[in-house]
Amino acid sequence: MKRSEMREQAFLLTFEGLFSSGQDIDEVIELYSENVEAVSKYAKDVFVGVKGSINELDEIINKYSKSWKAARLPKVTLAILYVALYEMKNVEDVADSIAINEAVELAKKYASSNDASYINGVLGAVSRG
Repeated sequence: MKRSEMREQAFLLTFEGLFSSGQDIDEVIELYSENVEAVSKYAKDVFVGVKGSINELDEIINKYSKSWKAARLPKVTLAILYVALYEMKNVEDVADSIAINEAVELAKKYASSNDASYINGVLGAVSRG
């Protein structure tokens, strides 16, 4: 499985997790696993990392977003940002440019072009520091 496919799984797990606040991590993974052949270890690791870093990731979004705060973002946009930000901050073998590009591609597939532009802007600002 390609890294981009694993990243998409991590996004889908994260998205599902945003709607399953009462469920623990293993329950979300099990529920997601019912609809796919196999969930990659990378996707699980990123999802677990995101779940453990939500407050920090929200702070980053709130700091670098010019228009919307994390609490007001659509869940699909938030899930994409969470995965990309987690990778940028915690996965050493993923360059910021790769995380940003992949996030924009996920937004084009699952959200809108406006969301893709917003995500690109926020992640670009984070990358520049």
